[in-house]
Amino acid sequence: MTGHPPGYNSPVPAQPSPQIPVWRPGDPVEPVRALLARGGVVAIPTESSYGLGADPWNSVGIETIYRIKGRDRGKALPVVVAGLGQLPHLGIDPDLNIVKPLFAHWPGPLTVVLPLAKPLPAAAGERSLAVRVPGHDGLRELLAAIGHGLTATSANRSGDEPVLDPAELPGLLAGEDAMIVDGGVLPGGPPSTLVAIGEAGLVVLRAGRFPAERLMKASAKDRAGKDPTDRSDRTDPSDQ
Repeated sequence: MTGHPPGYNSPVPAQPSPQIPVWRPGDPVEPVRALLARGGVVAIPTESSYGLGADPWNSVGIETIYRIKGRDRGKALPVVVAGLGQLPHLGIDPDLNIVKPLFAHWPGPLTVVLPLAKPLPAAAGERSLAVRVPGHDGLRELLAAIGHGLTATSANRSGDEPVLDPAELPGLLAGEDAMIVDGGVLPGGPPSTLVAIGEAGLVVLRAGRFPAERLMKASAKDRAGKDPTDRSDRTDPSDQ
């Protein structure tokens, strides 16, 4: 007869990681589209870390991201797009002269706060939205295939370190209608540089990967040569 010594505790079986579907480049994009349409969330790779993507117009998906992160619902969510052609879907005019010079720096780690024609759920009631065209080739290809932009707030609980390894994402997304876009282990590093357009020119709201001094020089050169009568460079009173 065999037995265990007094005080012996049987080992607790290891708990499996939550099963979250994984999408990889080359897979059909329809499951991703369907998930986003019903308000699901996709963990997406960016230049530095993973982000949480939802359709910026889908209030269910936006609310899910706020809940996952424990984020203040008064804070808008940044959005990434495949290119200028996806800006009108967000209610942003890609032909505004005041922002045209910024487009020359995309794709890249430069996020710009741009005026909206009307609020959308990702903007948290604001009439502006932080947008960029990411420098991550795979992400741009996915955005183009989906046909619209996605939110790209960092994939973590607010205040925690950003997630670099996709193996950490199932725990964050447990119990959610979610999917992981596998971009491998990401390098980390600074976030994108965040700028806004003020009356006196560009204002750097957050320093990051993109060299702000390069942007300021380009902005100063453009403002020196612009036509002051150009109506497209004026602020709409309704946005005040």
